[in-house]
Amino acid sequence: MDAEARVGLVTRNTVEVLTPEEVRGLFARSERPRAYIGFEPSGRLTVAHLITARKIRDLVDASLDVTVFLADWHAWINDKLGGDLARIEAAGRYMEGGFTALGVDPARVTFRWAHELTGRAEYWARVVRVAKATSLARAKRAMSIMGRDEDESNLDAAKLFYPAMQAADIFELPVDLAYGGMDQRRAHVLAREVAHHYGWPVPTAIHTPLLSSLKGGGRMDPTEGSVERKMSKSDPATSIPLPATREEIDRRIAAAFCPAKEVDGNPIVEAVRWIAFPWEGRFAVDRSSAHGGPVAFDRAEGFEEAWRAGHLHPQDVKRAVAEVLDRLIAPTREFFARHPELGPASFGAPPATI
Repeated sequence: MDAEARVGLVTRNTVEVLTPEEVRGLFARSERPRAYIGFEPSGRLTVAHLITARKIRDLVDASLDVTVFLADWHAWINDKLGGDLARIEAAGRYMEGGFTALGVDPARVTFRWAHELTGRAEYWARVVRVAKATSLARAKRAMSIMGRDEDESNLDAAKLFYPAMQAADIFELPVDLAYGGMDQRRAHVLAREVAHHYGWPVPTAIHTPLLSSLKGGGRMDPTEGSVERKMSKSDPATSIPLPATREEIDRRIAAAFCPAKEVDGNPIVEAVRWIAFPWEGRFAVDRSSAHGGPVAFDRAEGFEEAWRAGHLHPQDVKRAVAEVLDRLIAPTREFFARHPELGPASFGAPPATI
């Protein structure tokens, strides 16, 4: 595979690349650039993670050396799962299993834990250096990555470690390319700023979109720290967890916010663009003959044109999205049926029913 084809795999289905020229430079300098994505093990995976799994597979197919970083200490600092490290680690093992089921091959991807770094004095020296190069106001702005209001008056001091730790992770692993959803943008930009300050290698960054909540409403401007509208593990009604039964998928999709002809903030339309097309390369809607009969699209733009024009009914599109999600989620059902010890119950997650 030539360099431009590799660049295409890395950058496709993203909403931001910092910067395309830097991605090309990675392949000019190294046959196997190092990439990473970090996750707090804090609850169930959702259908939004299908976007992530697809992009991880793109990075692997582009011959990057990919690390999936299970940030257990970060989840502890952020009070996830009651701050219980045993539950957090169980959630990390569940996440590893879920991504494996979605085709993130452990033979081609390295899963690592934050506690592998936090036991080293060199890591904490890096954290201090990052903090020394970051104003308190800048650190508090970056704390929006934690899903918290930077102005909370009762914030405990440990939360202030978080932005410096996340930036330090990038340099200590180390990686050339940082990947995440748009909610990770501030952390990645902070790492780039710190790298310029010290003359360290500047990490390239790519970002995929955040899916809107199935309930609709709220603001979504990740560059400003506003992500109220995104699907959330902490509010089950906003998303579909993994694994989910076909009945659960149908029920949640049927109840989802999906205003006709509207694209922005429409979780069903976003699922078509960011899940159906990247995974399957097409999207088919099985309509009755009275409503125009079956129709298929091989480009997201073609689907959205038909949607905006009112040629597709929300209920027809919802049924088609449920079919796609059921196919893509099925491997997670099969995996956790074989490995119940790794399932959501291992960290105390409630059943997926509404």
